[in-house]
Amino acid sequence: MATATLRSWRAACAAALTVLCLGASSISSAALFEDDEARRAILDLRQKLDAQRAASDRQADELRRSGEDASQLRRSLLDLQTQIESLRGEIARLNGQNEQLLRDVADMQRRQKDLAQGVEDRLRKVEPSKVSVDGREFIADPNEAKEFEGALATFRKGEFPAAQTQFAEFVRRYPQSGFRPTALFWLGNSQYANRDYRGAITNFRALLAAAPDHPRAPEAVLSIANCQIELKDNAGARRTLDELVKAYPQSEAAAAAKERLARLR
Repeated sequence: MATATLRSWRAACAAALTVLCLGASSISSAALFEDDEARRAILDLRQKLDAQRAASDRQADELRRSGEDASQLRRSLLDLQTQIESLRGEIARLNGQNEQLLRDVADMQRRQKDLAQGVEDRLRKVEPSKVSVDGREFIADPNEAKEFEGALATFRKGEFPAAQTQFAEFVRRYPQSGFRPTALFWLGNSQYANRDYRGAITNFRALLAAAPDHPRAPEAVLSIANCQIELKDNAGARRTLDELVKAYPQSEAAAAAKERLARLR
């Protein structure tokens, strides 16, 4: 009985051992299975981490390159701004130089103009030039023209004795002058104003002898007749007035002569 019990116990122990071994084997197999899954999960996780790390590294590289590009762009922009400011300064300097050159040119042109005017004025004072008197043009010396204008100005101021002296001196000094016929006319008028009628007649006749076609010729003939009337030579005045009407029929002096002839007759 005891032996049977012992055998039973041994069998039970063996069975239990078998069960334990089988359970251990099962547990070991399960553990092995779970380790493989864990390793694959870990490997997958590592791959993902590596991929993320690589992506992060790429992004970091891209960001670094972008930062470097941005830094380079900022430096380029700063360089460009510096160049622009430099160019602006250069343009301002050139504009200033241009304005100064324009002022210098204007000053030079003004000086040249003043110089040319000065030379022209000096030449006008010493060189003969063309003048026009009583509708006639001729070449006259500047001093000659100045003396004639001075004598005429004296006459127009009513200073007849001084005017007579100046015109007489002019005729003496410039016997070939283009002013001479006109100077003789005003000399005769100065003498008439000074009641030197005979002297006036002489100079009016000198004008007619030198330039019978002169614009002042009809007035000179009329003035001769006026002098003759002042000298009480009415017969001579009528002859002179008749000559005036015949010689210069279209002149204003001829119309005046006709009126005086009517009074003298």
